[in-house]
Amino acid sequence: MSQDKQNKLWGGRFTESTNAFVQAFTASVNFDQRLARYDIQGSVAHAKMLCHVGILNEQELTQIIDGLADILTVIEAGQFDWSIELEDVHMNIEAALTERIGIAGKKLHTGRSRNDQVATDIRLFLRDQLALIDSELTRLQAGLVGLAEQHADTIMPGFTHLQVAQPVTFGHHLMAWFEMLKRDAERFADCAKRVNIMPLGSAALAGTSYPIDRLMTAELLGFEKPCANSLDGVSDRDFAIEFCAASSLLMTHLSRFSEEIVLWTSAQFNFIHLPDAFCTGSSIMPQKKNPDVPELVRGKTGRVNGNLVSLLTLMKSQPLAYNKDNQEDKEPLFDTVDTVLGSLRAFADMVPNIEPVKESMLKAAKQGFSTATDLADYLVGKGIAFRDAHEVVGLAVRLGTDTGRDLSELSLDELQGFSADITDDVFDVLTLEGSVSARDHLGGTAPNQVRYAVSEAKAFLASKR
Repeated sequence: MSQDKQNKLWGGRFTESTNAFVQAFTASVNFDQRLARYDIQGSVAHAKMLCHVGILNEQELTQIIDGLADILTVIEAGQFDWSIELEDVHMNIEAALTERIGIAGKKLHTGRSRNDQVATDIRLFLRDQLALIDSELTRLQAGLVGLAEQHADTIMPGFTHLQVAQPVTFGHHLMAWFEMLKRDAERFADCAKRVNIMPLGSAALAGTSYPIDRLMTAELLGFEKPCANSLDGVSDRDFAIEFCAASSLLMTHLSRFSEEIVLWTSAQFNFIHLPDAFCTGSSIMPQKKNPDVPELVRGKTGRVNGNLVSLLTLMKSQPLAYNKDNQEDKEPLFDTVDTVLGSLRAFADMVPNIEPVKESMLKAAKQGFSTATDLADYLVGKGIAFRDAHEVVGLAVRLGTDTGRDLSELSLDELQGFSADITDDVFDVLTLEGSVSARDHLGGTAPNQVRYAVSEAKAFLASKR
């Protein structure tokens, strides 16, 4: 028997060793070793359960727990000798355990399979990552709320079609970002409910004939409950796909934020300044200050979207139960986790340090006839039908365009030339301050509504602590 066959934990029915290329091609240990801590965590719980039902004795349990603790220490010190010949994280750890403690190490795998083992490991891993993501999301939301509170009165243009539409406050705009992230946090929290179901005990696909106690194992590992069907338990990757879908939406939101930040930092807008720590320069143009962080986050959105499509495609044609295809689930999942956490950290660090250029924002809000709707609403208040008011304002805007003046710069006589119902109180309506203050309802851009939204957001964030 070859040395390769001797090293295999499944080599009994094979008469020749695995082709060297195939061995390397099918191995996953280069990336799934990231699951080592969770694999050991699951093994400890499994061993305690096996002892509880009489499959292991107390001495064997102690040997297993101590041996796994030693292995984890070696792994975390970066001194573990990972072997491609042993294929994956599970077999590497099991082989190391058996080498340390002998026969008790071989008993650990009783009543389980690598199929339910890896499914459990991934869920344990993702559960922890979801908690980290929620923490970074909360930190970013807190930064947005703090900045919005400071700038509840700071006027800027609101856009549709990237054309000046109506004046809003910078604080109101920031709170729109907050609401997007709040939905993202809710999606991740909902995903976490389905992640927190335990596959362990499903064994290869049909369960096991050993008298295992899955409820005990689930409790030890902090799972809400065991999965209800062993076939589904080993082959389900819905939770990973759902996580990537939620991540794609989050990254889409961050990409939209990024696009606005990139625009706003340009000389053409000059709405905000970013700290130097979040920008880079040019190797040839000394005047450049490039918003690299938001640009890179915008670019990484495509990466996360690609990972979602990869997982959907991976699962779309798989029969029940486990198939080797599922080995391909980890790299896109790991990459999505890393990308999301990195992007959130960058934004959470950057956003509180954004400095609005109030003068530029105000000047831009005065362009593009942003109070045109306010004039139409004023005329409606005078009893004119909205469509007729719309036409009157359109004629006034044409005059403003032809003469290079804003509506507020037209004289009363000029405005009355379009409608006799216009009186000198119209100029209270045509100011930017009057426009934003008039939107004084729940969800509106009025400064006191922004402050109310900020107070609600603060209470929401406090409730999560």
